[in-house]
Amino acid sequence: MRVDEEDSIIIFFSIAIKIQMFFPLEIDDRFLKAPFIFVMEGESSWVNNSFENRTRDIGEFDSFSELGDEGNKEVNVISVDLILPDDLLERILACLPIASIFRAGCVCKRWHGIVSSRRFLWNFSHVLPQKPWYFMFTSSDEPVGYAFDPILRKWFGIDLPHIKKSNWLIATSRGLVSFMDNDSRSELYVCNPITKRCRKLQEPPGLKVSDYSALAISVNRISHGYTISIVKSKLGPGNFFQSELSIHIYDSETRMWVTSCTEVLTGWRGGDESVICGGVLYLLLYSAGGGSTETRHGLIRYNLSNRSSHGLLIRSFIKVPCPLTCGRLMNLNEKLVMVGGIGKQDRPDIIKGIGIWVLNGKDWQEIARMPHKFFQGFGEFDEVFASSGTDNLIYIQSYGAPALLVFDINQKQWKWSQKCPVSKRFPLQLFTGFCFEPRLDMAP
Repeated sequence: MRVDEEDSIIIFFSIAIKIQMFFPLEIDDRFLKAPFIFVMEGESSWVNNSFENRTRDIGEFDSFSELGDEGNKEVNVISVDLILPDDLLERILACLPIASIFRAGCVCKRWHGIVSSRRFLWNFSHVLPQKPWYFMFTSSDEPVGYAFDPILRKWFGIDLPHIKKSNWLIATSRGLVSFMDNDSRSELYVCNPITKRCRKLQEPPGLKVSDYSALAISVNRISHGYTISIVKSKLGPGNFFQSELSIHIYDSETRMWVTSCTEVLTGWRGGDESVICGGVLYLLLYSAGGGSTETRHGLIRYNLSNRSSHGLLIRSFIKVPCPLTCGRLMNLNEKLVMVGGIGKQDRPDIIKGIGIWVLNGKDWQEIARMPHKFFQGFGEFDEVFASSGTDNLIYIQSYGAPALLVFDINQKQWKWSQKCPVSKRFPLQLFTGFCFEPRLDMAP
């Protein structure tokens, strides 16, 4: 019997639903020990990325496999190999969530070969982007933690290559994660946390010892090249009202650093919050003292394509929308978004709420404010939460607990994630994290 393409798609998705129901979402030993092979564009050799002891599926809460009692029903078995050609099967498999793609690669040799092929990576890169995952560090000393998949609503144990401490500076863009040590600030890496491909970059230029540093990365959607920026801030000797600020840019195509700007700021200092949106670097500034409670924070922007080394602060200073206790910057679809703790008028160090704003020109537009029932668990003193986002999702996490709150900008919906499978071991244990887009086709 000959089946046309449209009927094949319907049949395959019916089979795919059955696979989701019958294959337990807890990844078994066969999945953990199966090598996953990727061929990246421009490479002639195969790269074996084994996920043994790297991905431990945590099944302590609801999952798709528990939503129906299909195990006792009679099923008519249909051989996919006899129905679907390779190219159609590749296109359908590319639409699955990342975790399901790994499981599909363990079904049979044919499927493993398909999801390992160069053409599959091309198909995967042209489907709708995956929803961003959130990696939560569960220890204040060691870089151990779990990643949350909002599609399957499950947590996965993932090891991050080379990172040594959870307090390292971290920035993400389009599937790549850059991280830099927070001590000497000389170790800098770029990696894909899904495929484990990683590259160590040469030591950044500039001040060997800086009081504050901010890291940002931007990946080009077409070429997959990337730009990394590091902003270093050093307080003046004996004069804390002045600071020397320098911007250093790395280009993955030339593999070279350029120090594009050096300036002395008065009354302000840099911090650890920066992001690149649409070719513009945004940096959150902190008052060095002497200002009013409404000017504890400010924002400057720096055009990376039209670099200038003079008058950075004077020409590009942007006021924050209200008195803030802290601010978190992120790039959502090339729009600058800030999640900030809203301070009380009489006690600016006390947080009374958490708001979300998007920058339009030099004006801030408030798009959401966290409902009180969610805000209650975040405490009230100064910087009490971590936050990052991409696409249309924003994650907000309390430093004092492994609870993770998700805000969907399109649906204007707040929702707690499934509970992270970790318990607080001691009262002062801290938690933090970052979000990233899971991709197979990105390599540093």
